Amino acid sequence: MELGIYTFVENTPLAETGKPVSPQQRLTQLMEEVQLADEVGLDVYGIGEHHREEYVASAPAVLLAAASQRTKNIRLTSAVNVLSSDDPVRVFQQFSTLDLLSGGRAEIMIGRGSFIESFPLFGYDLNDYSDLFTEKMQMLLHLQQNEVVSWKGKHTQSIQNRGVYPRPVQEKLPVWIAVGGTPESAYRAGALGIPMAMAIIGGNPAQFRAFVELHRRGANEHQTEIQPVSVNSHGLIAEDSKKARDMAFPAFKAVMDKIGRERGWPPMSRAQFDASCEKQGANFVGSPSEIVDKILYQHEILGHSRFLIQMGVGSVPHKDMMKSIELYGTKVAPEVRKAIGSFDGVVVD
Repeated sequence: MELGIYTFVENTPLAETGKPVSPQQRLTQLMEEVQLADEVGLDVYGIGEHHREEYVASAPAVLLAAASQRTKNIRLTSAVNVLSSDDPVRVFQQFSTLDLLSGGRAEIMIGRGSFIESFPLFGYDLNDYSDLFTEKMQMLLHLQQNEVVSWKGKHTQSIQNRGVYPRPVQEKLPVWIAVGGTPESAYRAGALGIPMAMAIIGGNPAQFRAFVELHRRGANEHQTEIQPVSVNSHGLIAEDSKKARDMAFPAFKAVMDKIGRERGWPPMSRAQFDASCEKQGANFVGSPSEIVDKILYQHEILGHSRFLIQMGVGSVPHKDMMKSIELYGTKVAPEVRKAIGSFDGVVVD
């Protein structure tokens, strides 16, 4: 199994000071975090695109390019690119450039995004939400396969027999699709032969088995090769369970309550948070042994071959984030790999 981290580079007020750090300081911390993830042997580091005040990640490719010069082995991916409001040609060029800089370690994870700020920011109509993503995904996959491109667009530009450069180190730049709660998206990813990343940030993980089955059914019915599945979840690791929960709760609550005020959710209680950290809950907050047990429990249900933790759900002190990454790489990863084995590129039955 591949194990990694993803982040939106949150920069919310810290519980101990009531203030965020400066954006410059937060990016300095980010580079230290991804370097440590590489040093402790984690497999993947992802940075998601957001255009809100509390995130410093509107340009994932730029941040990943900087990280490529501080790392040696870890794969570098977006998590996600909001492709609906971007230009697929520029996305491909940016990540091909990242692939060259990193020696073949780049990936693209595409999705619709969890917020809508990028649509008015870049002049797109939310009424075209679904059509934009579908057409731009098709265009990106066409670029992945073809050096010289002819393309007739409605929501994208039309191109007549033009080369798209640079080309990546990898023969085929990996593209993953992030899936939330839409079954049709899981089936389509399988039908297209695209690896699928499932965001499990609430509810019982067992309910997501249906998405894995739809992904495989889509592949079988369209005669495409069955592709890997990733689980992406929130979490934080400390030496013991109480410390992890006490450290994570204020940061989680600040973020979730702000989103809740925008979307009509009630405030998060400590009891709700603690329940989500239990074995059958969605959050991976706890001691190394608890995290190992929970990864293995979900793997028995879902058979996924990649697992990514979003450790920055709200801001925690940098030293605690670094400790969480260290424990993940040195305590959690070896036990999971020993129990499951190395990544083989195939979803396990």
